[in-house]
Amino acid sequence: MITSKSNPKIKNLVRLQKASERREQNRILIEGQREIERAQQCGFEIEQLYVCESLLREPLKIQASFMETVTEEVFDKIAYREGSDGLLAVAIPKYKNINEFKPRKNALIIVLETVEKPGNLGAVMRTADAAGVDAVIVADPATDLYNPNAIRASIGCIFSVPIYACSTDECIQWLKKNGITIYCTYLKASIDYLDADFTKASALVMGTEATGISQAWVDAADQNIIIPMNGIADSLNVSVTTAIVTFEAVRQRRASHREAISVGKTKQ
Repeated sequence: MITSKSNPKIKNLVRLQKASERREQNRILIEGQREIERAQQCGFEIEQLYVCESLLREPLKIQASFMETVTEEVFDKIAYREGSDGLLAVAIPKYKNINEFKPRKNALIIVLETVEKPGNLGAVMRTADAAGVDAVIVADPATDLYNPNAIRASIGCIFSVPIYACSTDECIQWLKKNGITIYCTYLKASIDYLDADFTKASALVMGTEATGISQAWVDAADQNIIIPMNGIADSLNVSVTTAIVTFEAVRQRRASHREAISVGKTKQ
């Protein structure tokens, strides 16, 4: 059992709380049994596992090539959230190249431009998983894709949906090349999102809460969409906006599918 905060392994875990160190070591931190299990289920390699047995809430189910027990005092040093269940893992991330992604014919993709808050990214990944989207693309990212707080906010769903990072220009070129219709949430020259047709291959583009989408996306959009505001608020949190528009796309696709089945039966 590790009992000292000065242990070299513990010092390295503290260093890995910084994005620059995670990039340099090509490692990420995952805290919590549910999140670690989901990462492992999705094919992420759990390289190291640190366990504080006195904090465990349920039997340990995770397999790791290296496991070490630590005291509560030491775990407090390496934990990044309150109320932890005593499990922290070091895993190997999966950074994907957008040009290697071959979307299906009727793909549904979420694009986040310059997302800054890890919590928003995590919440969007949770929505993406629930809605069954094909991928999330982060254009010009302003936060680490595998920030521990993004992992936490996604409750591990960040591992289940393909996620890509690239520049805005690269993303636009890739979408155009693959014939994916670009819908941008934008306040001007927009139609109600309920009037948009999301049944074809679609990319739902979300900007930051502070500045919205950039001019590059405005120019590239096939259609700008808006969620009408009926109160004094003029915008919604980006994760809420994403959830609303994404599930409208899912609803339309289900309705279209049911209609196609109905037409097929009629012809028979």
